[in-house]
Amino acid sequence: MIKVIKRTIAGACLLGTTAAAQAEVAAQTVDAALVTALKQAVENVSDVPQQLDTMLWLANMSQGLRRQVKDPFYRVHLLRIIHEEAIRAALDPELVLAVIQVESRFDRFAVSPSGARGLMQIMPFWKKEIGHPDDNLFNPRTNLRYGCAILRYYLDRKRGRLPDALAAYNGSIGRTEYADRVALTLRDHWQPLVTE
Repeated sequence: MIKVIKRTIAGACLLGTTAAAQAEVAAQTVDAALVTALKQAVENVSDVPQQLDTMLWLANMSQGLRRQVKDPFYRVHLLRIIHEEAIRAALDPELVLAVIQVESRFDRFAVSPSGARGLMQIMPFWKKEIGHPDDNLFNPRTNLRYGCAILRYYLDRKRGRLPDALAAYNGSIGRTEYADRVALTLRDHWQPLVTE
């Protein structure tokens, strides 16, 4: 999805349009059902209770995240948010970890050449689409709320076919490179930690 939007924006740039016109072109390619799902996710705030298995998951995953996130306090805080937002969206937290690793390498301030922001590389136009123009996509919880809602939407739309959902999330429909990278990251880096 993001690459489709990137191509749309790039095409608009080549035609010499203004930034406002580029945003309008990108907004026209947005799936209305996804806008509704994302808006509901952002507005429906609820706490996910912490249980013993969650605490064990946090301790286990913290070991796997040591290289990317040095500060142990921020690392556990970030993992807690990842777990909460993944569970809230009915996603496997390890899948979300793999997507983040591929998208931003856990850099909450990452910005792609096309302007996607934060951990899960969310395009800023989504804020306007759902009526939340002041949302900060560098805030980990906000970014994860958007990213998990978008990924859940594509998983539902693609009837649970993860490679297709990941391609849609990344805007690489019809290609397998991105989905393969996420799958390898999940298998090699995050799944072994679940079974240890």
